[in-house]
Amino acid sequence: MVRTPLTPLERERGRYLGLLLRQARGERSMADVAAVAGISAETLRKIETGRAPTPAFFTVAALAGALGLPMDELARRCAAVTLTSEGEGAAA
Repeated sequence: MVRTPLTPLERERGRYLGLLLRQARGERSMADVAAVAGISAETLRKIETGRAPTPAFFTVAALAGALGLPMDELARRCAAVTLTSEGEGAAA
């Protein structure tokens, strides 16, 4: 099965999600948060850096729980991301 390429907007929203998760993690180690969420530190690293821009719903839900982030807030903030004319994302 061939996966449809992601749009620039989907990639930008993934980068923004990673940024939000990284900010919420604060001083906690990547390994600590990943362990609490039940995922690998490498998966968390990929999400935070935007290399995995569309993580599975249950992965995001587990991370949100581990970080104390409301899912509706994450969804709202990521949905507000738009692309500027230069191709850089901005939260609306």
